[in-house]
Amino acid sequence: MNTDWGPAVVAVVLFILLSPGLLFQLPARTRVVEFGNMFTSGISILVHAVIYFCVYTILVVAIGIHIRPTSTST
Repeated sequence: MNTDWGPAVVAVVLFILLSPGLLFQLPARTRVVEFGNMFTSGISILVHAVIYFCVYTILVVAIGIHIRPTSTST
């Protein structure tokens, strides 16, 4: 089995890092960017979804990140 784990790993890492309000929120309630406020709004979810899609597409399609398991059987 030559399963490519690259897209799955990239998706999970980006989902964790780009969750609105976890590390940062763009746009915030009172400012353009707030860090670690753990609050979110509909527009910030949309902005983070667009950022997620763009970064994921660049990493998986344009750069081509691949993680394949190696076979240790002889």
